[in-house]
Amino acid sequence: MTIKVRPAEQKDKDPLTALMYEYIVDFYQRPKPPIEKVQHIFHLLLEKEEGIQFVSENEGNLLGFATLYFTYSTTKADQITVMNDLYVIEEARGKGVAQKLFKACEHYTKNNGYAHMSWITATDNDRAQRFYEKMGGVRGDWFHYTI
Repeated sequence: MTIKVRPAEQKDKDPLTALMYEYIVDFYQRPKPPIEKVQHIFHLLLEKEEGIQFVSENEGNLLGFATLYFTYSTTKADQITVMNDLYVIEEARGKGVAQKLFKACEHYTKNNGYAHMSWITATDNDRAQRFYEKMGGVRGDWFHYTI
């Protein structure tokens, strides 16, 4: 399997939208958002002003994606990236796809002068936690809240 990772392009709209739905609805079991909202995010990330999306592919078929959003850290007084998504289709897991997507996000963060990259994962996603620790991630001291 030859895995290529690259920034998402316009030609990825339909297959990436399908992957995003698989991630949202099937993997995280969340309600299916309207296609207009999903594709709005896709188009916003193509502009690379508020974030960027990377895709992994093999022979033209998408295997996964990762999303970086650009924001600021007051405590660092600097810009940071937040890896909001890292998803690989079931049949491509364990084949180095996630590592390549993660590294693309990490390299983008470093090569573009961001102070650091942060991310969160579900407390019950043990596989992801092991993966992030293997990649050098350190669990933070902060609690994550939503409202």
